[in-house]
Amino acid sequence: MRGAFRTPGFTRLFTGLAASMLGDSVMLLVLSIWVKTLTGSNAMAGLTFFFMVLPAIFAPLLGIWVDRLPARQVLVVGNLLSAVAVLPLVLVRGAGDVWIIWTVALLYGVSFVVLPAALNGLLKDLVPDDRLVDANASLQTTKEGYRLVGPLVGAALFGWLGGWAVALVDAASFVVAAAVIATVPVREHRPERDDEPFWQQLTAGVRFLAGDRVLKHVLVGFGAMVLVVGFLEASIYALLDAFGRPATFAGVLVAVQGVGAVAGGLASSTVVRRLGEVGALVVGMALLAVSVLVGALAPSIAVVMVAMVVVGVGLPLTFVPFMTLVQRRSPRALVGRVSAAVEVLMSTPQAVSLAVGALLVGLLSYRAVFGIVAAAIALGAVWIAVALLGRATAGGPEEQASAAEDVPAAG
Repeated sequence: MRGAFRTPGFTRLFTGLAASMLGDSVMLLVLSIWVKTLTGSNAMAGLTFFFMVLPAIFAPLLGIWVDRLPARQVLVVGNLLSAVAVLPLVLVRGAGDVWIIWTVALLYGVSFVVLPAALNGLLKDLVPDDRLVDANASLQTTKEGYRLVGPLVGAALFGWLGGWAVALVDAASFVVAAAVIATVPVREHRPERDDEPFWQQLTAGVRFLAGDRVLKHVLVGFGAMVLVVGFLEASIYALLDAFGRPATFAGVLVAVQGVGAVAGGLASSTVVRRLGEVGALVVGMALLAVSVLVGALAPSIAVVMVAMVVVGVGLPLTFVPFMTLVQRRSPRALVGRVSAAVEVLMSTPQAVSLAVGALLVGLLSYRAVFGIVAAAIALGAVWIAVALLGRATAGGPEEQASAAEDVPAAG
């Protein structure tokens, strides 16, 4: 990962992003804990995640906007607006104010579309292609590593002072991020005027993904995982109920997951360079499938925590190669729309899975739900492996790092 930090400007970008990621790690779990505490409903707590992914439906429109503006400017303004968006949480007083929490979750979801798309563009402007995996690994490791402390701090602060204090901390993190990112020295891509019909501009990202022989297969397999991963988030409180743990114990599980995520993140760039993006992605998904299955069969909360460690290892090994593949293969002029299209194709199934998961948690045991998730992730990994890995050419580390470039279309 050190290669990325040798790139001028990346250290400042990393510092700014680390500040906002810290705020996210403190806040995000608190939103659902807050709803659970106010209403006592697992289903309503699960719907909080649903509102976070709902804005992905409008991602193509946001992607056009991102491609038309300088990426650094979008990141700075986007972080400042995100700081404003969380402040209404200080008005929440009781169960009748849950709509405020859900509104903030919805606005958070908008930032989840705009900021990553702008970041992908800025990374392409700032970091050479051969260092993208290092940049992604460092950011993903930091993001997941915050799970060691962020959720615990957020839950503790929520229990001590209330959600308003967490909101102020999160808002401050966005302001710091905007201030630091504004100083990043970068020669940015200058957007060119696009005279294509609006519909062509709107669908450019999707059309690129559909025409890319590697990304389309990866998205099918990855999408199978995303289609069910929301079941886990919706059923996490049912798991805690089964083992007699309070809702705030979810912060402990997420922190334990962070232990594995640090190890997985530190290893991810090496794994990608040795196996290629596609091979590393398959390995990461396989680890996730196994760990979720262990969680489904776990006889005690201690075994669940072990499974969460393995989940943590698997997450960077899926998201680092996936994001690197998307960044590397996307034309700079389309990176915002491609990122937005990926967000739609990933978050729409996730939104559906969160809604379905909120219903399933009332019909099935959490063990059955976890079993369904494990099977779907395993099928997704098999799809990618059969469609791409069997036809990839093996070579040295540098060839393997970009092996997906030469994978012919399957089928």
